[in-house]
Amino acid sequence: MLHLGSLAYSWATLSLCYLPSSLGAATLPFLKLKGPPTLPPDASPSLNPSLASFSIETAFFEEFLGNKSFPNQLSLNLLQNLKDRTGVPAEIRIGGITADSTGWDPTQDVALFNFIDSSGTLHNTTLGPAFWQSVGLLPEGTKITLTLNLESLSYEGALSMAKAAVNGLALGQLSAFELGNEPDQYPISFTPQTYVDTWEPWAHNISLALGLRKPTFRVAATAIDPLWPYNTPGASSQLDCVSALAAGANKDHVVGSCSEHTYQYSVCDPERTAVAILPNLVNHTRLAEYLDLWQPRIISVRQQLGEDSFNIGEYNSVSCSGKDGVSNTFGQALWLLDTILYASSINVTKLYMHQGGPLALQSSTQLNHGGLSFYDMWYPVQSQNGPIQVMPSYASYLFIAETLGQSKTLRISNIFPGRQANGSSITTALGDSSAGQLVAYGFWDSAQPSSHSFPTKLALLNMQIFNQTNANPRPTTKFDISAFRRASSRTITLKRLQAPGADVTAGNLTTWAGQSFASGLAVGKMAEEKQTSSIVVVQASEAVLVFL
Repeated sequence: MLHLGSLAYSWATLSLCYLPSSLGAATLPFLKLKGPPTLPPDASPSLNPSLASFSIETAFFEEFLGNKSFPNQLSLNLLQNLKDRTGVPAEIRIGGITADSTGWDPTQDVALFNFIDSSGTLHNTTLGPAFWQSVGLLPEGTKITLTLNLESLSYEGALSMAKAAVNGLALGQLSAFELGNEPDQYPISFTPQTYVDTWEPWAHNISLALGLRKPTFRVAATAIDPLWPYNTPGASSQLDCVSALAAGANKDHVVGSCSEHTYQYSVCDPERTAVAILPNLVNHTRLAEYLDLWQPRIISVRQQLGEDSFNIGEYNSVSCSGKDGVSNTFGQALWLLDTILYASSINVTKLYMHQGGPLALQSSTQLNHGGLSFYDMWYPVQSQNGPIQVMPSYASYLFIAETLGQSKTLRISNIFPGRQANGSSITTALGDSSAGQLVAYGFWDSAQPSSHSFPTKLALLNMQIFNQTNANPRPTTKFDISAFRRASSRTITLKRLQAPGADVTAGNLTTWAGQSFASGLAVGKMAEEKQTSSIVVVQASEAVLVFL
C-alpha cells in the first residue's frame, strides 16, 4: 500500500482556509522544465479516449437530451464536438441521487416522469419505454453506465430496470451497471460486508437472468473521502472499492470495474460553504493533495481488476449542486482541466463530470434549492439559475479532447511540480516553488517513432488567479520547454484556453484556440500559434496545449 506521508493531514488543515499565495500573489515569472525527455517510469497506461465523460442525473436526463420529438440540439452539438476530436464519444453515466428513487413502468407513455410535490421536492422518477429513444439521441457509439435502484432494497425493481436497459439500448451500448448511488450515505448504514451481502447476489443473479457474458457491474459508487491517517479508527472499515472487494463483491466474477465519487468542496452545510471559494479551488497543491488520498485504493483496485478498472464515476467541484461565482466560472475550467490531467496521471481511467440540479434534498442545510446546478457544464433549458447557456468549463473538455486526439496510445506524466518518492505530488510545503500555481504535463504516444524518447505534447497551466475586474497588468510566466524538444529548429504549435479572467461566467467570453462555443458550435476563427522558440508565455489564469 502506498503511504503518502503527511499528505491528508495537510489537506484537512488547508480545507479550513484559503491559500494566500493563490489570491493575487506573484507567481514565478520564469520556469525551466527539467528533463529528461524520455517516458517517465510513473507514466500512465494508454489514456482512454473517453477519459473526460459525463454523469447525468437520472431525473434530469430528458432536460439535457430532450426526446425523439424535441431533441436538445445544444447538448447534442456539445457532445458531438468532443467525438469529432477523439473519434470516440464521451461515455454517459445515467445516475446520481435520483437513481435510488427511480423505477420502471413498461406501460408509461412518456419517457420520464418526475413526481414533484408543491414545495418543489422530487420524490421519485419513473422511466418508460420511450426513455431509450432519448438515450438513442446521443452521438453514435456512446457507451452507457446505468445506475440501478439499490436503496429501495427491491431486487425485482432493479432487475426490471436492468432488463429494460438491455432490451432498450443499442447492441453493445451498455458499458456497465451500478447498483446504488453512494451507498455509504444510505440511512441503512451499510458496512462493507452488509453491502456486499446485498450487492453481490443481486449483481450475480441479474447477470444470470440477463445472460451477461462478461463482468458488467461497477462496484461501490461511494462518496465519502478516504480517512487519514489510514490507521485512524474507522478508516479500514469505510465502504469503498477496496473494502467491498475484500468482503467478496467479486466472488462470482461479476465486477468489471469500480467507481468512487469526488467533490473537493461542498455547500451542503454552512461550514463547508465558507471555504468553497475560487482561490481555494484554483490551486494545484490543494487539488493534488485531495486526489492523492485515493492513490492506495487505485493501486489496490488495479492489482485486482486490471489497469483500466478505477473510475471517478461522479465528480465536480462543489457538492450539493455547486456554488455561484465559483463552479460556473473560468476558474472552474482551470480546476477541471487540472483535475482530469492529474487524475489520469495517477491512473484513473475515466472521470464522469456530474450534471443535474438540486431538486432532490441532499441536506437540510444545503445552499441550493431548485433549478439546474451551478456546476453544470451547460444549461440545456431555461432555469431559475439562468438562461440556456454554455459555461466556461466546457472549453476544458475541448482541451482534453484535442490533447487525446485520435490516438489510443497516449500516456501522461506530471512534469511539474512532479512527484515525491512515495508517489504523491510535490506540494507547496515540500518544494513547489510556484505555490501550486504552475503545472506542466507531458504526453508520450507509444505508437509514434521513438515514442519513449520525447513527448508529443505538453499541457502548461498557469493557475494564478487573475480576475477580469483587476486593473493591474495581467501577469505572465515564461515556461522554458527546451529539455523536451527533439530539435530546437522544429516549429511547435500552441493552442490556448483563455478568458478575460478566472471570475468570468460567460461562455462567449471563453475561448479554446480562439473559438467560443456558447451556441454549441464553434464561433470565430481557429487560432494556432507557430513558433520555434522554446519559451512559451502563459498568462495568469490560462492554459496552453503545445504540439511538439
